Amino acid sequence: MTAANLRRAGRLSVAPMMDWTDRHCRYLHRLMSQQALLYTEMVTAPAVIHGDRDRLLGFDASEHPVAVQLGGSDPAQLAEAARIAADYGYDEINLNCGCPSDRVQSGRFGAILMEDSALVAACVSAMIKAVDVPVTVKCRIGVDDQNPTEILPDFLARVSAAGVDHFIVHARKAWLQGLSPKENRDVPPLDYDLVLAMKGLFPGLNLSINGGIGSLDEAQVLLDQGLDGVMIGRAAYHTPSDILLTADQRIFGMGETRTAAEIVHLMLPYIEAHLTAGGRLGQVTRHMLGLFQGRPGARGWRRYLSENVHESGAGPQVVLDALAHVTTQAA
Repeated sequence: MTAANLRRAGRLSVAPMMDWTDRHCRYLHRLMSQQALLYTEMVTAPAVIHGDRDRLLGFDASEHPVAVQLGGSDPAQLAEAARIAADYGYDEINLNCGCPSDRVQSGRFGAILMEDSALVAACVSAMIKAVDVPVTVKCRIGVDDQNPTEILPDFLARVSAAGVDHFIVHARKAWLQGLSPKENRDVPPLDYDLVLAMKGLFPGLNLSINGGIGSLDEAQVLLDQGLDGVMIGRAAYHTPSDILLTADQRIFGMGETRTAAEIVHLMLPYIEAHLTAGGRLGQVTRHMLGLFQGRPGARGWRRYLSENVHESGAGPQVVLDALAHVTTQAA
């Protein structure tokens, strides 16, 4: 994929979310939007190097454009992991500088890296030398008692000098002490104005914004204000039809719009193949629970799937039977 096409795809992206944006989720999201940039869950560099690579990095070719997010703080390890991921065919390698969990802190990566921009610069420099695809960074506006108006421009300047020209900025601080990862997604106040100011300060950088964006209307406002991209997380997962079904036309000005029911039918061959390969129905359908959120029959859809996907022999017919709850309500 060309850099221009990848940059265009980044106008709207679905955030990397642990336990959520696995390969089954991304396949579903790709059926809903042909244009948006998709991200994997974060995978640590040591896991990529020493673990089951096919399980950690395998993806369906239809997921393009798709980026892998790596966690780590050792330049040599990250370079090796980036090389491995690039060989799998990912369009972009992203470094996590925003996750605040205790486990991530203990490994000295994630949001704690906001305290060491020189180390981040060394990491991305090594990664860039190792691969031919773009290396990007997802970060916070600061951590703990840092002053975001001072730390964020310094961070962007130092890391961009090492060769990164695309940053996704979660427009909240991360509190490494005193707040849980879940609280860190909601409690620290959003500061969109600071991220917008960074676009003015660094006009040559490709800057995307993340955090608290719940609709395409909100995304369009931020794009109209001059940002290069908007990354949506929980709203894209919990209400994917509201975000992704019309995204190609509204954000990218192209493509067809499918219905949520059509998406269900398009998922059936994928589900069948997954089951044939030894997978379980619930591994896929758990990502489909929000397809009809806010629509008639949504509760029946969720309940039927939740109660029946674990039954012996459960397969595509369970999904079709769940869909009947929606179509009956719609009629």
